[in-house]
Amino acid sequence: MDRTTYGLDIAKNVMQLHWVNSETGEIGRRKLGRAKLSEFFAQLQPARVAMEACGSAHHWARELGALGHQVELLPARQVRAFVRGNKDDAADARAIWLAAQHSDIRRAPVKSEEQQAVMSLHRVRLHWVSVRTATLNMLRGLLYEFGVVLPGGKKAGLKTIAVKRVDIDDKLPPLMRGLVDLQLEALKGVERNIDQLETEIAGQQRQLDKARTLREVPGIGVLGATALAATLGDASGWRSGREFAASLGLVPAHSGTGGKTRIGHLSKRGDPYLRTLLIHGARAVITHAKDMPTWLEELLRRRPLNVAVVALANKMARTAWALMAHGRAYQSEWKSTPPSGCGARAQAA
Repeated sequence: MDRTTYGLDIAKNVMQLHWVNSETGEIGRRKLGRAKLSEFFAQLQPARVAMEACGSAHHWARELGALGHQVELLPARQVRAFVRGNKDDAADARAIWLAAQHSDIRRAPVKSEEQQAVMSLHRVRLHWVSVRTATLNMLRGLLYEFGVVLPGGKKAGLKTIAVKRVDIDDKLPPLMRGLVDLQLEALKGVERNIDQLETEIAGQQRQLDKARTLREVPGIGVLGATALAATLGDASGWRSGREFAASLGLVPAHSGTGGKTRIGHLSKRGDPYLRTLLIHGARAVITHAKDMPTWLEELLRRRPLNVAVVALANKMARTAWALMAHGRAYQSEWKSTPPSGCGARAQAA
């Protein structure tokens, strides 16, 4: 394998390369069109290619990986610190090359087409949910201008319109009544889209063995199981469940100086969608569970509810990683044993 590392800044049409020849130390820069990128790398010996984990990065990682290259996806936020001087494509490619030399920057795992397709279902559903919320809020605001006050919440608001439609129409001019009908019809179409997407997601859960395994974990529903299965894959992208939970922002941020470290609020790094699903699932478990684990009951006595919710969400994320990484089925009474011997020394290192 060629020891040369290539820093690749990808875009829609123009790609920028930066590399340093491993034998001569000569710096190389090259600008390539989208159609020429695969052709360029097909002529090279297998090399190391570093890119930012941004739009289309997983596609190009699969393309270049199929050509025999070792592809690494770097978090864009951590690459930004290596940009020197004015920001342009050449500076970005150089920054990616520099960041690739640092082994302590965690690489993002490359997703397969199937994983990205499942997550696309979730993204489109989330889009339509936000459209539904925005449409209903706009309708609520317009009616408020005519003295009609709807109660909070989607179901309560729509029920009030349906039950009191005659009284509401008496307060509205004819033009406004037509607008209300138009908005209600739009909401029906949005609801149909959401229902169709949720049916598709439920079908994915039945097809994916990993999603069925995760569904057994209390607090992980259909949405959480399919999204976690698509994100984790074989879980090889994270060294431990603790690292996976931290990548979702389910750990406190901290700052320290002079030997003092202060623990703050949640870091909220990573995917907010997955974090939201896990936190809502944890809240449902605490609210409705009849028998809670002893550690959770003790935590609820000591700390506020929201702290316990996030702690349980953290544990759910770590459990999901363990099930995927070790190929096990969920066991509610499972107790892990600390590593010993070589395993303990490796973990300490």
